[in-house]
Order: sequence, then structure tokens, then C-alpha cells
Amino acid sequence: MALAGCEGALSTLDPAGPAARTIATLWWVMLAGAVAIFSLVMVLLALAFRKARPAPDEARHERLWVVNLGIAFPVVVLLALLAYGLFVGERLLPRAGPEVVSVGAEARRMAWTFTYEDAPGLATDHVLHIPAGRPVDVAVTTTDVIHSFWVPRLAGKIDAIPGHVNVLRIEADEPGVYAGRSAEFSGPGYDHFAFTVVAHDTDDWENFVTGQAR
Repeated sequence: MALAGCEGALSTLDPAGPAARTIATLWWVMLAGAVAIFSLVMVLLALAFRKARPAPDEARHERLWVVNLGIAFPVVVLLALLAYGLFVGERLLPRAGPEVVSVGAEARRMAWTFTYEDAPGLATDHVLHIPAGRPVDVAVTTTDVIHSFWVPRLAGKIDAIPGHVNVLRIEADEPGVYAGRSAEFSGPGYDHFAFTVVAHDTDDWENFVTGQAR
């Protein structure tokens, strides 16, 4: 029942693409590390209350637990999680490649406008069209305040900052419709500032960029 809440259109734990799967795996690894540290702390806490006045040899034993496990274990786990997080973050960086599709995402209160490198002059509002099974680099910017581009099932989120262009790599495994949000407080009504990503199969994408699906 608890894991049922991990599914849904805006769930980062129900990934539908490689970047989102990497982020979901990172979440589970971080959760496992947090549970390990919390469990050890609870054990040490229980040992501390086991006896009000422990014998000298027991006192030395408990100090050993505190120093070696109470300090060393969390430090080792946290360093391992940090190293894994840096490794995952490096893997999520967008890189050039022959299959990469480039699109633009321009935010404003309260709408997103999307443009397409493969279809010059074509622009869509509120709906981003991408090909399924291919990496897509989204160049994100804004005309007014800071917004945030986020499609939880396809990738992490990135801020849209006035005067800057930030690039986010997204990818959908299969054709479908995916929910997106501007995950940044940008004024009244921002919680309803939504958009949709439509992933097409190969034929539908070709039709879209050539104008047959406009």
C-alpha cells in the first residue's frame, strides 16, 4: 500500500525513460543508505539506555561502538552516497550524438512555448512533441521570472532563468503522453502551471516535423 503512492503521472519512482530510471535508482540507493544509518543510530540509542551504570569493560565496549560505528560507519556511508551521486550526475549530462534531437522551451507566466530544430518555424504552446526512443536536449529559458521545467517520468528538473539557456536531456522509452510541471514558485497559480510531453513513434514524428500533424 505504501508503494502504491510511488506510481502516477508525476511520480519520479515510476520512470519511463533512461534518465528518469537513473534518478529513481539514485533515490532508492539514498533511501537504503538513510535506513542503514538510522537503524544503526537506533541500535546505539538502545544500547545507551540498556544500563544506567555499565561496568568498566562494557563502557569501553560501548565507546568502541560509538567511535567505530557511531562515527565511522555514517561517514563511510555518506561518502559512498556522495561518490555515487556525483557519478550519476555526470552520467545525466547531455552529450552530443547523431540521434540527439534538439528542442527549445521558453517559459512565461503561465505558458510554455516549444520550438523544434528539425522543424524551423514550428512552435507549440503547452505541448512538447518528441520522438520516442531517442535522446532529446531541451534548451530551457524564460522571458520573465524563474520557472522550472520538470517531467518527472522522463528526467530530472532544471530551472528556466532569464537571460540564460539551460539544457536538460530527456528521453521516453515508448510513445505516450507524459505530464510536466513548472516546479518553481513563480507567482499566484504556479501550482497549475502545467504542460504535456507527447512522445511519438518514428512515423508520427516524421509526420510532425514535416508539417502533416500540425
